[in-house]
Amino acid sequence: MPPPTRAPAAALTCAFLAVAVLAGCSGGPGDTAEDPSPTPHGYVEGAEETAEAQWRLVIADAATGEVFLLDPVTEEPVAVADVDGARQAVADGRFAYVSDGTTTHVIDSGAWTVDHGDHVHYYKTEPRAVGDLDTDVSASVGDPAVTVVNGADGPMALDRESLDAGEIAATATVDAQAALPYDQRLLAIDDGTVTVLERDGSGGRALAEDCPDPQSPTVTRRGAVFACADGALLVSGEGDLTAEKIPYPAGASVDGGLHHRPGTAVLAARTGDGGVLVLDLKARTWTALDRTAHDLADAVAVSATGEDSPVLVLTEDGVLRSFDPATGAALAQTELMAVTDGAAIQVDTARAYVSDPEGTAVHEIDYRDDLRLARTFDLDFRPDLMVETGW
Repeated sequence: MPPPTRAPAAALTCAFLAVAVLAGCSGGPGDTAEDPSPTPHGYVEGAEETAEAQWRLVIADAATGEVFLLDPVTEEPVAVADVDGARQAVADGRFAYVSDGTTTHVIDSGAWTVDHGDHVHYYKTEPRAVGDLDTDVSASVGDPAVTVVNGADGPMALDRESLDAGEIAATATVDAQAALPYDQRLLAIDDGTVTVLERDGSGGRALAEDCPDPQSPTVTRRGAVFACADGALLVSGEGDLTAEKIPYPAGASVDGGLHHRPGTAVLAARTGDGGVLVLDLKARTWTALDRTAHDLADAVAVSATGEDSPVLVLTEDGVLRSFDPATGAALAQTELMAVTDGAAIQVDTARAYVSDPEGTAVHEIDYRDDLRLARTFDLDFRPDLMVETGW
């Protein structure tokens, strides 16, 4: 399958982005018309195809600004960038976006997955720094054509083909609070109104449901999701998209957004009072974990690992617990760390990675085997920020 075609350029231009012009080379008169080796299906130029997913952790030390890439296969962290004042990091599957509050540094982790629906291809290449965005990126959602970054200056669509080539090129800016790519279009939310736009930001059709104060834009196999002030907004369908609100339980609110294994349709969130909510998009329901029954301290980090798969909760007492996503029943627990300040959870198809900034370590957890501690990566820096790529 050839690389995705470039999305159309927007009429709006961004003064702070250098749009790459990629030059091609034409063959001379002596070139033959036949290619002696046909291009294999799924081929990506310059990348190595692998038999399984290549997970990588992008980790930043906030004090020093050093950004490292940790490959769980080699177990060796490699320095890839310096971001003075690094304060948040997000990822779109291949690229990590590390922000210092005013500028976001784009890092190619060199690991990603191409999903063709009935099968997938896994790739790896050398990691590299791509460039900078003059904005503070707080969320990123990508598809084969574009990655939409969300931040203080509003959403922006970046051409994925250019990113793959090591360049940054904007295809559209969106006058909205939040946006993401979905069904070959863009979903944008501004002042609560949800609008379906074309890839270049043009057009616009408002959906019936609203979404005040949108956060945590993400895409699952059951549709696109935003966390709103009054519940989760699910946008789904093909062609004529529809929006549906899934209200929070009475008196509950989300603090810190929605967290899940990429693409999966069960999501977890911390509440404003330290509790935990679990959203099942198939059932269109929220489940609140019973803190009294399970004697739960305040939640520090949470993530859902998938349908019929545990929800993970790290509480401020340093205990990691797993729960059944449908019933809220406790499944397993393990004492993991002494201090939980700044800890985060990242989840892939086989493992969960829990950062331990105070302990200068990352813990690898087999969440399907009673939270077995598979490995601990001892580091000589603090993992203050951590995102996973390869999906």
